[in-house]
Amino acid sequence: MTTARGARARARIEVTAAIKDEARRQLAAEGAARLSLRAVARELGMVSSALYRYFPSRDDLLTALIIDAYNSLGEAAESAHAEAAGSGPQVRWVAVCVAARRWALEHPHEYALIYGSPVPGYTAPETTVPAAARVGLVLIGIVRDAYQGKGVARPPLPANLRAEAQRMTSELAPDLPAEVVAALVAAWAQLYGLIGFELFGQFNRVVEDREPFFRHAAAQLAHGVGLVFPQPGGTAGAGRRKSPGGGSEA
Repeated sequence: MTTARGARARARIEVTAAIKDEARRQLAAEGAARLSLRAVARELGMVSSALYRYFPSRDDLLTALIIDAYNSLGEAAESAHAEAAGSGPQVRWVAVCVAARRWALEHPHEYALIYGSPVPGYTAPETTVPAAARVGLVLIGIVRDAYQGKGVARPPLPANLRAEAQRMTSELAPDLPAEVVAALVAAWAQLYGLIGFELFGQFNRVVEDREPFFRHAAAQLAHGVGLVFPQPGGTAGAGRRKSPGGGSEA
């Protein structure tokens, strides 16, 4: 790469970052539905035609912000999981959930962009999926480690849900039992429900001491997917359940 090309590449990176920063400021002030390329260009002292060379449309800019937000949240979850390495799966599960909550509280407008109300007229493209999956993949990995080790306590699964659970399992985690995958999907939704209730004010005058409440709720989600916490003075209750035939249930 020539010196001139390198300078142009650096300039493009800097301008792109400035556009995103201003767009995030507008998200905080106006909300995603009112994000405007013209307003971003005006605040940056650019003509609209120049900005369109970086983001051809508002939806392109929204997609970039959404991917950045998902990746930032995913990095927080992955870092928390790495810091808890060596701990049991239950401890790692709660650590990841707590990291997701902390990120949301520190980035409320970006959280609202990815888990709040849909932006009118915008449909997220498939390119957002890998970033959006990062937290879920960490949680699946924790459960997989437990299942391949001491085992998990399989949650109950109604017969009329088994076909759907098997379909989800084939797409998300074919090496896990369908009961566990169905519980994982429910726990994933409940995790973001807990965070959203706190962030968007539904816990006002209901839950005051919120971090201990959240940790307890995250632990209950771990129970729900079959990660049973060790009892004080005893052994973990999460081992493989006995099957009716007397053998171990994987």
